[in-house]
Amino acid sequence: MKITLLTYGSQGDVAPFAALGQGLALASHQVTLAAPDKFKFLVDQEQIEYISFPGDPQQMVQDLVDRAGRSWWRMVRSMASFVLPLGLEVSQIARKACQDADLIVHSFLLTNTGFEIARERDIPDISAQTFPVFTSTSEFPAPAAPDLPLGGLYCRLTHTIVTQTFWQGSRIIYSLLRKKHQELPPLTDWPFNPRNHWQTPILYAFSPQVVPKPADWRKDVQITGYWFSDHDNPWKPDDRLIEFLEKGSAPIAVVFGSTSTRKLDGIHHKALEALRITNQRGIIVGQKPEGLDSPNVYWQEGYIPYDWLFKHSAAVIHHGGAGTTGKALKAGIPSIILPFTSDQPFWGRQVYKMGAGPKPIPPKRLEAGKLANAINAAFHDQEMRERIEEIGQGIQKEAGITQAVKIIEEIGSIYG
Repeated sequence: MKITLLTYGSQGDVAPFAALGQGLALASHQVTLAAPDKFKFLVDQEQIEYISFPGDPQQMVQDLVDRAGRSWWRMVRSMASFVLPLGLEVSQIARKACQDADLIVHSFLLTNTGFEIARERDIPDISAQTFPVFTSTSEFPAPAAPDLPLGGLYCRLTHTIVTQTFWQGSRIIYSLLRKKHQELPPLTDWPFNPRNHWQTPILYAFSPQVVPKPADWRKDVQITGYWFSDHDNPWKPDDRLIEFLEKGSAPIAVVFGSTSTRKLDGIHHKALEALRITNQRGIIVGQKPEGLDSPNVYWQEGYIPYDWLFKHSAAVIHHGGAGTTGKALKAGIPSIILPFTSDQPFWGRQVYKMGAGPKPIPPKRLEAGKLANAINAAFHDQEMRERIEEIGQGIQKEAGITQAVKIIEEIGSIYG
C-alpha cells in the first residue's frame, strides 16, 4: 500500500510517526511522512519520503504552556493564532502528500485535515494518538481534566467536553480560514460521529500496561504499545559527558524538551537546589544560565537521545510528555513529573497510580524541598524501584510498531 502519515507538533508528536513509517517501510509499504521541516533528521529518507510542513512547532507548544495552561478553550485560542497564518499552506501540502495514497494515518492536530482528504478521495483513514482523546469512557477523566472522585458520569462528561471543545474549536478556526481562502472546501463531519458511513478507527501509541483498554471503548479503538524507533542513531556522547558519568553514581536526568515553558531558569534553579539537598548528581538538558555551576551537574546544551540518557540515569525529572514518559518507563527508572499542560497531568497521574514515580508536582507549586522529597522517594522507595523495573521489562517486550502495522494492513484490506 501507499500510506501517508500526517503529523504536526513537537518532536514527541513526530517521533512515533517516524518510527511507524520505518515499520511500514520494512513491511514493504510505500510511505510518505508529512511533518514539520525541523524533524527530517528522524527518518531515513531512502526508506521514507519526507514532505515538510512550515512553521515552528516549538513556538506553538510553548505558547500553549505559557498562555493556555490546562484550559482547553485557551489551548484552542492559542492554536488558532498559530494555525491561521499557516493553514492554507499546510492544507495544500497535506493534499499533495496524500495525492497517491491508499490510506492516511493522521495525528491530533491534523485530525480533520486527514479525515476530509480521505473522504474526498474515498480511501480509509486512521486516527493515531499518543494520549487517550476522542474516545469517551467512564473509567478515567479526560487528560487535563481534574481527577475528581465523582464517578463514571463525571469521567464521561470530561471526555465529551474535551472532544466538543476540539471539534467546535476546529470548526471555528477553519471557518475563519475559509473566509480568507474561499477555495478551501467546507468541513463535512466529525470523524468519530457514529452516524458516519465510515467511522475513523483509532490507534493509541502507548502501552496497555500504562492505560489498560477500558471495557466501554469501541472495538475499532485499539492500544498497540509505544511506537519506539529501532533506527540506528549516529549520535555519540562527547568525552566530557563520558568522563562525568564515570566519575560517580548514576545521575538524575532533568529534561523538559520542547513541550514546556520558555521560563525554565526558575525550575532549573530549584532542581539544582534539590540535587544539592539530596546530594545527588544530575544531567540537565538545556541552556545553562550564568552562575549555575556545580561539580555534581553536567549541562547538556545540544541534542541527546533520551533512550541513551535514561539508560545511564537513576531517575528522570520531566514534564510528563507522552514520549518522554514512555521512554522513562521503558528504561525502568522512576519519573518525577512536573506537568505543564495538555496531556501531561494525565501521564503524571498514571505514573503515580502505577507506582512508577512519586506524586506529580505542578510547576507553579514547585519548591526545592518538595522536589528533594520526590527525589528521595525515587531513590529510596524499594517498592517503587521494583515496580518500575517490572514495568520496564514488560514494555521492552511489547511490539507496538508490529501491532500497529498489522492493524493498518487489516484496515486497508477491509476497505479495499
